[in-house]
Formats: sequence, structure tokens, C-alpha cells
Amino acid sequence: MTVQEETRLVRAPLSRVREILLDPRALPDWNPAFLTLGGPGHAAVGVSYPITVRGGLSGNWEYTAIEDERIDTAWHLPGFHENGTWLLRPRAEGGTAVTHGFQHQGPLARALSRAYRGVAELRLDRLSQRAEHPGR
Repeated sequence: MTVQEETRLVRAPLSRVREILLDPRALPDWNPAFLTLGGPGHAAVGVSYPITVRGGLSGNWEYTAIEDERIDTAWHLPGFHENGTWLLRPRAEGGTAVTHGFQHQGPLARALSRAYRGVAELRLDRLSQRAEHPGR
């Protein structure tokens, strides 16, 4: 099992960070693993969004919880499963502290464990860029 967790200060309001995380069709624009994500354009718990990832593998992605300051997700491919969490905390001095963690399970996850080193940081960096510089 692979487990990662990192925190970044995103210089954008919590509402902007949530907006990005709750736009399922835009996830491939900033999440390095995703090539395509289909399904409805709105975020909903329990909806299965078809996904294609690097390497051309297909599976499903979903929101498992949507709360004011927490968003949980999961995605599944043959031999691979990720549970992810995004914790959002508004900062008094401005911006949002975002903690992203995930765990991977399955034989493909074990085989790719080295490739996923630093992915939590990369996802946070890309989220931060998107939140802080809309339109890029």
C-alpha cells in the first residue's frame, strides 16, 4: 500500500479551491494521472465518472464525500484503487491551507509505487497554480 499526505497554503479563498475540486471534467487539466474524465459536469457523491489514465487504462472515478471543508474521492482501475482526501482550512491571514492525502492498493499500485513518489505535492502545486492564476 502506498500512502502520501502533504499540505500547501493556496493563496486563494476556500470557495475557489472547492470550485476547482468540484469540477470533475476539469480534473484532467491539472491532475497529472488523468487523461480523460467523462460523465456529468457537476460533482455528486455516488456518481461514477468514467476515467482514462496515463498508459491508456480505463476505470471509474467518484466523489465519496463532499463537505464544506473536506472532499473525498476514489478511483479504480484493474489492479489499482486510490482513496483520496482533500482537507480545506481557511487561513485568517488569507488563503486556504489544503492537505491532500491518498492511499493506493492493489497489484498495479504496488508495481507503480515508485512512480507515485511526490504525487501529492505535484497535485497540490497544480491545484495551487490553477486557484491562484485563473485562466492559465
